[in-house]
Amino acid sequence: RILKAARERPEVTYKGKPIRLSADFTAETLQARKEWHDVFKVLKGKTLQPRILYPSRLSFRMEGEIKSFPDKQKLKEFIT
Repeated sequence: RILKAARERPEVTYKGKPIRLSADFTAETLQARKEWHDVFKVLKGKTLQPRILYPSRLSFRMEGEIKSFPDKQKLKEFIT
């Protein structure tokens, strides 16, 4: 909830000083998210509104329906 509130406000302050909040993921989660990077760029180029959901699921909107995949293998199965 705190991160969501931080995204909604342009600046968050604590005791009068601006602070920056960010999610702190484990190394495994960061690596899993990084693996989606190439696919994410392609989907973004096709205006499919891609998102990376916690911890590392790829989601995008296609023909008005939201598709979600936990790994690249499931995405490949969907494509074929």
